[in-house]
Amino acid sequence: MTNEMKARVETTLKNLRRNRMEAYYVDTKEQACELVKTLIQPGDTLSCGGSVTLKETGVYDIISSEPYRFLDRSACQTREEVEEIYRKTFCADAFFTSANAVTENGELYNVDGNSNRVAAILYGPKSVICVCGVNKLVKNIEEAITRVKTKAAPPNTVRLGIETPCAKTGACISLQKEDPDMCEGCHGDGRICCNYVVCAQQRHVNRIKVIIIGEEYGY
Repeated sequence: MTNEMKARVETTLKNLRRNRMEAYYVDTKEQACELVKTLIQPGDTLSCGGSVTLKETGVYDIISSEPYRFLDRSACQTREEVEEIYRKTFCADAFFTSANAVTENGELYNVDGNSNRVAAILYGPKSVICVCGVNKLVKNIEEAITRVKTKAAPPNTVRLGIETPCAKTGACISLQKEDPDMCEGCHGDGRICCNYVVCAQQRHVNRIKVIIIGEEYGY
């Protein structure tokens, strides 16, 4: 990691802590997995949002196995069962996620379609553990908006098999305008950018925990 990136990480960690979030830095995904184990207890009820980062780092494998009670929506047979998992998540001991972007000002920026993920980040689970590669770091909210429209949403629509303009072009249709608004985009039924959430200073101190890994993971 370059000296410039190290400085950016340190600034981000400092500002996350200023915003009353626990903030950690580790060099590798293996170290992240070991850290995760110290933040949860055997028997804890755990849940997670859809996340490529959690799977690429191995965190998903940890939280979905013994000795934890994992709320597994992938095992559900019906939409009703999935919705029940979403509701049970609000009572979980810990909710795992990544972020679409983490600003150097110490903010988490997330954009969601179904929005069970952002809902759990905001309220419910006792603890929220956010695992991010350094590729998620941006200078400010403006850069976070651009990142979602170019690097996060388009590949996610491809991964999910959703037919949207950005899945075909690799960028949000709103970027065709000179100064696109944060919420502008397509109006298709499959749009995944529906709710926009910024987590800044927290009322519940250290409920949100952010682990930054010195490697690139996810979108």
